[in-house]
Amino acid sequence: MPDDRRRITLPRRLLEGLYFSSGVLAALFLALLAISIIAQIIGRLAGVAVDATEFSGFCMAASSFLGLGYTLRLGGHVRVGMLVETLSEPYRTRLEALVCAFSALLVGWLAWCALKLVLESWEFGDLSPGLLAMPFWIPQSAMALGLGILAVALCDELVSLLRGRSARYIDRGDGAL
Repeated sequence: MPDDRRRITLPRRLLEGLYFSSGVLAALFLALLAISIIAQIIGRLAGVAVDATEFSGFCMAASSFLGLGYTLRLGGHVRVGMLVETLSEPYRTRLEALVCAFSALLVGWLAWCALKLVLESWEFGDLSPGLLAMPFWIPQSAMALGLGILAVALCDELVSLLRGRSARYIDRGDGAL
């Protein structure tokens, strides 16, 4: 029996580590965004032009996309549960599973398209047009990775629902995430 528990908990630990790591990366890019804005403010006060607009935009996009899976696991996404909350438990679970399946397919397709975009940018050597002239595949990679992690998180929730457990992203009203 202990061997079975280890096999079951190892994938769970890996998934939770993936979600947590993406949340940490999102926080890191948010901190870099704040640093770039502070640098612009200090530069302006010192009479030096610091153009970090493009870098700030890349940090904002990376933070937004990398935080999606982590935020889903914490129940932080906005949900409109008016229809779901009126259903009895078996129908509610079925609807939640259907929504998770559809969302996982849609986000998976978006992740695939984003990955193709990254590969095309790499192949053609696309550079951003600003002063930074960063290869576009770098910020696009964060978008593709974030969408991929969100697709994994949605599949994880779908499996949980199909196994008869409640979804972890549902706010239970107890204040705990």
